[in-house]
Amino acid sequence: MREAVSKIVPRAVLREKVAEHKSHGRRVVFANGCFDTLHVGHIRYLEGARREGDILVVGVNADSSVCNLKGPGRPILDENARAHLVAALRCVDYVVLFGEPNVEALLEELRPDVHAKGTDYTIETVPERAVAKRLGIRVAIVGDPKDHSTKGLLDSIRKAPHA
Repeated sequence: MREAVSKIVPRAVLREKVAEHKSHGRRVVFANGCFDTLHVGHIRYLEGARREGDILVVGVNADSSVCNLKGPGRPILDENARAHLVAALRCVDYVVLFGEPNVEALLEELRPDVHAKGTDYTIETVPERAVAKRLGIRVAIVGDPKDHSTKGLLDSIRKAPHA
């Protein structure tokens, strides 16, 4: 099994690796998220994404992107720590950091077979659905119901009595 750090690759390298996998008939799945304090919902989402194909590529939002999406005080963990945690998961083959507000550019660059999103989305609400459709990328909604969130985890930590 490859070490987690070797799974974190720059975009240019990832493009080559994805093209090589596709040339060998492997189905590439792309998933993405902030993954700020990894929790069980993230694991189930990524395991569900992996079941959609042979190779799982995960885009992890860069720190600036997380701050814009989640607000002040976020991320809790820096982008390198978050990327390393995601890369350490057995179901993940590659991790790439991205700073854009959505993954349209990554879908254009990588051309995966499947774009996996969590159950907080529907096919109609996936931000990149038009790009995916134009590129012939199937959108899959995967994971368990959205009963877990980093915000919920942080709220419960804040409310816990401190000894």
